[in-house]
Amino acid sequence: MKVAMISGASRGIGRAIAAELGRQGFALSLGIRDAGLVPPDGFAPAGLASFGYEAGEPGNEAVWVEATLARFDRIDVLVNAAGILRNVSLESGDPADLDALLAINVKAPFRLIKAVLPHLKASGEGRVVNIASLSGKRVRNANAGYQISKFAMVALSHAVRQAAFDAGVRSLALCPSYVATDMTAEAALPAAQMTQPEDLARLVGLIVQLPNTASISELVVNCSYEIMF
Repeated sequence: MKVAMISGASRGIGRAIAAELGRQGFALSLGIRDAGLVPPDGFAPAGLASFGYEAGEPGNEAVWVEATLARFDRIDVLVNAAGILRNVSLESGDPADLDALLAINVKAPFRLIKAVLPHLKASGEGRVVNIASLSGKRVRNANAGYQISKFAMVALSHAVRQAAFDAGVRSLALCPSYVATDMTAEAALPAAQMTQPEDLARLVGLIVQLPNTASISELVVNCSYEIMF
């Protein structure tokens, strides 16, 4: 049984991906801030473990990785779905919010990938999925801080490919626009017109099962028409 580690798995995109991979037969190691939260329905206890994971605390990732290995003895997939949104423009915004964006959206997945990479190489078919954003592909508003963090996450995905492609590791930067989660609850666009977390989860479920010879490095998913070239 292959094993998937998923950060941010208690809600939104991360929770939907956990449910999808569980249905596909993956064992799940869920990294969530409150390990006592009820996980998605439909999983046998033998194939599911939840661990407390604070993305903003350096060293936390090593504890989670070791606990996953102790429970399942392997790691095949890593999904970085934990992330935050703060508004920081070049003319306004709290510098502390920029630090938080970089800490959670960039440094935390960097450390987690670094900790997991040897085990993904050992798998021979290791997979990394970084939940980036369409804000990591273009700049459309003044929120420079968030966009910087997501551009960096896309770059991190390509760094994984450069470092471990020959060892069978494949990395995807998933770049959606508006997704119907609590993060977009105050957006002007109605949730029904946004991409649904379950749709992204279906895409991730397909991509992590593709063979090494069919690598997808970036996937842009938009809920509305937008010129992208």
